[in-house]
Amino acid sequence: MTPRTLLTIAGSDSGGGAGIQADLKVFAALGAYGTSVLTAVTAQNTRGVDAVLPLPPRTVTEQLESVLADFAVSAVKTGMLGTPAIADVVAEAARDGRLPQLVVDPVLVATSGHRLGVVGAVERLLPYARVATPNCAEAAAITGRPVDDVAAMVVAAEALAAGGPEYVVVTGGDLAGGEAVDVLHGDGVTTLLRAPRVDTRHNHGTGCSFSAAIAVRLGLGDPVPAAVGAAKEYVLRALTGARSWELGAGRGPLNHFGWSA
Repeated sequence: MTPRTLLTIAGSDSGGGAGIQADLKVFAALGAYGTSVLTAVTAQNTRGVDAVLPLPPRTVTEQLESVLADFAVSAVKTGMLGTPAIADVVAEAARDGRLPQLVVDPVLVATSGHRLGVVGAVERLLPYARVATPNCAEAAAITGRPVDDVAAMVVAAEALAAGGPEYVVVTGGDLAGGEAVDVLHGDGVTTLLRAPRVDTRHNHGTGCSFSAAIAVRLGLGDPVPAAVGAAKEYVLRALTGARSWELGAGRGPLNHFGWSA
């Protein structure tokens, strides 16, 4: 049986835990065939990001045209875009209806504090998103309001949805507490998604993996709420399975394939 084809448009993570590398692992783990368009090259590991080199917009265009000319893509996710010019390339394809089931993960700042994207780049894509998946810091940067508790997450999700995305998930994994609470808003309905917090340092690439898993489920035909719920369960398993790993000295990667779950 021919697998569904997924496309990720994002930056490279030389440490393999996030970005293009994480997205392709998630696609494979969930039974999809992954294609990719690289937007930037980063020098990074579990300790942080050391350097970022955005690619020329023309190179991004050439990759995108090559993939779309040959593959019937079922769903697309974006991660780090790097510059407004690159975002314009992707937004044009989305506006033309060439990026189905678009999931926008608005990667703006790495946990290390290194800036990976700009708000203006993300805003270019939001009107075309089926689902947008900002974390609290990203939601705050886009809305211009603090997002530091569940009530603020609800307000941010509603505000972002008013700006174009069909659904918004504000993820709360970075907040304190015994639960990891995400806020899903769409079609006038707000839902709180709760899961036990996993005590592990292996959480690098959690946002990338979550949005990639949503894209796979959308590509398989799931409605958004079901896709988001399945993605949250997948990330919970991936976090749990990596708790005892000793990969790198900093924030290590998730267990995408369930090797030790």
